Amino acid sequence: ELFVPPAVRGSEGLYMVNGPPSFTESTAFPRVSGKNCKTVAFSKDGSLFAWCNGEKVNVVNVSRAGLLHSFDLPKTVCLEFSPKNNVLATWQAYATAKDGTAGVPNLQLHDLRTGKCLKSFIQKKMQNWCPCWADDESICARNVNNEVHFFENNDFSTIANKLHLQKVSDFVLSPGAQPTKVAVYVPGSKGAPSFVRLYQYPNFGGPQSALANKSFFKADKVTMLWNKKATAVLVVASTEVDKSGASYYGEQSLHYVGAGGESAVVQLPKNGPIYDVAWSPNSVEFCAVYGFMPAKATVFNLKCDPVFDFGTGPRNAAYYSPHGHILVLAGFGNLRGQMEVWDVKNYKLISKPVASDSTYFSWCPDGEHIVTATCAPRLRVSNGYKVWHYTGSVLHSYEVPADEEMWQVLWQPFLDGVFLERAVKYQAVPSELPSAEPRPAQAYRPPALRNKPVTSSKLHEDEPPQNMRPQLGGSDKPMSKTALKNQRKHEAKKAAKQEAKADANPAPAQVRPPQNAPQNAVPAVTTGDPEVDKKIKNLKKKLKAIEQLKEQAAAGKQLEKNQVEKIQKEAALLKELEDLELGV
Repeated sequence: ELFVPPAVRGSEGLYMVNGPPSFTESTAFPRVSGKNCKTVAFSKDGSLFAWCNGEKVNVVNVSRAGLLHSFDLPKTVCLEFSPKNNVLATWQAYATAKDGTAGVPNLQLHDLRTGKCLKSFIQKKMQNWCPCWADDESICARNVNNEVHFFENNDFSTIANKLHLQKVSDFVLSPGAQPTKVAVYVPGSKGAPSFVRLYQYPNFGGPQSALANKSFFKADKVTMLWNKKATAVLVVASTEVDKSGASYYGEQSLHYVGAGGESAVVQLPKNGPIYDVAWSPNSVEFCAVYGFMPAKATVFNLKCDPVFDFGTGPRNAAYYSPHGHILVLAGFGNLRGQMEVWDVKNYKLISKPVASDSTYFSWCPDGEHIVTATCAPRLRVSNGYKVWHYTGSVLHSYEVPADEEMWQVLWQPFLDGVFLERAVKYQAVPSELPSAEPRPAQAYRPPALRNKPVTSSKLHEDEPPQNMRPQLGGSDKPMSKTALKNQRKHEAKKAAKQEAKADANPAPAQVRPPQNAPQNAVPAVTTGDPEVDKKIKNLKKKLKAIEQLKEQAAAGKQLEKNQVEKIQKEAALLKELEDLELGV
């Protein structure tokens, strides 16, 4: 069985821990002491590991722990390996010379076979600093002055292709095998909308060559997410400011763009921010977490129809396991760290662990274990990490001493297929550590109420989870508003006919209502539309109040002017109620 070691970086140095089940410090990788380790990176297959210790960038083979290369780049703050381990990219902060002339190139690409520098670029911004490679390294691309430059087969001496649009502010290459597709984002200006376009490399000849195009007005920035099979992109478009004033977070919308040209806005049934969107590794479903707290979470299919709704809860993130069979919904950051672990094949809840004060969450490549961590600088106290089994058991916990900090924890990656998917367990796996259930916080009670029974006062009722898949025999699509209205009319007419029949042929023995029942008590009729039901309820309330006012007037009470006006509205209210109940 393979052990997956996490690497830990902090003020105690850089070290690796043997993965489940031993959790002892790895002797294969000697601890790098000191507080100068600025950045670390694993290669995509987990075989290589690089770090900068404030003096040099070192690259080692993880299994043999032999030093492969050492580069003299003391100020490196970012590192990344190319997908097939041919190139190491390093980035140092850009600085201009003292006389104001251009600074030296600060983005280096190193050949990992020879150790030579293949190419140096000037890359001023840290954001999107790293060139992007296709998975087979046949293409490498970077955004230069709002156009995308493409290099082929790691030959950086010539630009093989350019994608030039008005102002490309971001792009993402598709994962997986050739042909590579490119999603590009161009922000709107002077009344023109923003748009996302999909191209297939190298066909960039004007708008007609695009595979798909989706434009939208409300977007200051976008996040583009390809699915694993490269058949579609999800676009989260955000504005910095919500013009309606409803949210501090600006305004977000979620769009679906298919490589076949189809596109749609994903209809989210609750208003509010979109906290997170994640593709399932199966590429045919995605999960969105959205809406004002308590947030909703819903799984959608490729038609953007809801498949399963998890109801509402304290959550702002979604994480699919590497095999896609388990989904964790979690509330981190300003929430208390509650997690819900779901079996997404059967939509059954497996466990509800709580990882308080977590700033980081990651699935282990084995699809069985999870790491949560509290890291500086996000939180500077109680730094440490926990390794969990998804059934809710804490298998290993480490907290740094009070005067130390932890900056980063990351699993060693493995390629897909190394770990096989295992059957889902529901019973918590055994652990020597106590479960991490925090004591439920007691609500404050004023002294006058402390000896009296507790009454529950929830600010809101949580919505329960519900399966949204069409039932057998049901139609595939939700009914349109007109269809629903017609269905209600039909049902109301049917009910009216039955009532008329019942009046014509009274039942032999009618049960008399109890004496204390109000004469106008009507059985609650639901129309199937909660908004309409609410209006009907309010109208009945008003009519009841009018009845009481009429009784008071009959008893000789002098009514106020507004009360007389209320009584005059009775006929109009009765007509409105009748229309609503008939679904007009």
